[in-house]
Amino acid sequence: MTTNTVTENKMGVLPINRLLISMSLPIMISMLVQALYNIVDSIFVSQINENAFTAVSLAFPVQNLMIAMGAGTGVGINALLSKSLGEKNFGLANKAARNGIFLTFINFIVFILFGLFFTRTFFSAQSTNPEIVDYGVDYLSIIATMSIGLFGQITMERLLQATGKTIFSMFTQTLGAVVNIILDPVFIFGLGPVPKMDVKGAALATIIGQLLAMLLGIYLNVTKNKEININMLGFRPDWRVIKKIYAVGIPSIIMQSITSIMTFCMNKILGSYSDTAQAVLGAYFKLQSFIFMPVFGLTNGLIPILSYNYGARKRKRMTSTIRYGAIYAITIMILGITLMQLIPDVMLKMFDASDNMLSMGSTAMRIISLSFIFAGFGIITSASLQALGHGVFSMLISITRQLVVLLPAGFIIANLTHYSNVDYIWWAFPISEIASFVCSILFLKHIYKKVISVIA
Repeated sequence: MTTNTVTENKMGVLPINRLLISMSLPIMISMLVQALYNIVDSIFVSQINENAFTAVSLAFPVQNLMIAMGAGTGVGINALLSKSLGEKNFGLANKAARNGIFLTFINFIVFILFGLFFTRTFFSAQSTNPEIVDYGVDYLSIIATMSIGLFGQITMERLLQATGKTIFSMFTQTLGAVVNIILDPVFIFGLGPVPKMDVKGAALATIIGQLLAMLLGIYLNVTKNKEININMLGFRPDWRVIKKIYAVGIPSIIMQSITSIMTFCMNKILGSYSDTAQAVLGAYFKLQSFIFMPVFGLTNGLIPILSYNYGARKRKRMTSTIRYGAIYAITIMILGITLMQLIPDVMLKMFDASDNMLSMGSTAMRIISLSFIFAGFGIITSASLQALGHGVFSMLISITRQLVVLLPAGFIIANLTHYSNVDYIWWAFPISEIASFVCSILFLKHIYKKVISVIA
């Protein structure tokens, strides 16, 4: 590859609006497919019974933690690799890719240990229903001990995104999701020669899809991603590069992991009301992913563009990227609010919801969705801060929203109402998003003054 080829990388020359759409749209589509498969997965599980659905919902904190570890590391790889290409430092770009692959295996080993020794303890802490606990252990032990596909898929996709080849990451995510959707009914209910496996079948379908997506990602990086070399022969960890990756990655990991802590604690609070309240929270997270995933896809296109132009010292392109990102995110969130306000019962019926779950869930989604516009702006702000190497500010926004405000608000509301009416507790979500919005505004103004405005 010639230096001239890299000099003309599209992230530094194409009009920002067109560039952001072209890089984000494939990821947004693939994430919509991912959200669809999460919903379809839950639809099939809910047909076993409500306890099975609740168990899979209670597994969300650990699954989210796994994604946080993989995606957070990926954000660090993405930011360092894109910035290195913008600076024309090709050696550092290759080191970022190879050390990122090494960190993928470290993440996998951590969750093998969790899957083998801690899944029952995790579910017993959230539920006293033995059927829910058993279903949960069956599901999560498979997901955790065979998570190499998840971590490998995320890393391969981030390498493609970092060099602007987002169309290929759409292929990997779509493959994984489609395979999962096809295999779900086969393994859950037992079709043809395949025995009925209930929630174990849902877990097996998921990990097979992830493994195939990872293998496709490796193939595409080797054959199509010519701007980096991921040959691991003779590799030795470079702790200076790993430190740079995690300077951005650790705040991102913490930021996304906070969702796991929040969900676990909210499930504990909701468990004091009923198992159905926990199922409602699980259903909400499945449904809101259909709204939030496209916004996260948008940030996956935004981060490498912003990082590249930061490395290339192009201030106007940086501010345009943030502005367009915010406009598109808020537009998507307005659509999400409309759906949640008008047809929450239709969406809940997909999970074979009982009358009690329909009533409780419709109220919950109408209240929580009021926070979506604030959340959309906060997501774009957090991604922008990460891309500019200030992931700590992103972490503080997330901590404010989910730990400093949401959980205390939920706990206070539950105690003030003496756990008499679960409808009140959902107001903790809009309250926390407004607090997060204020923090986002303050941090963005600070970073503009200290980082962006000083670029000539």
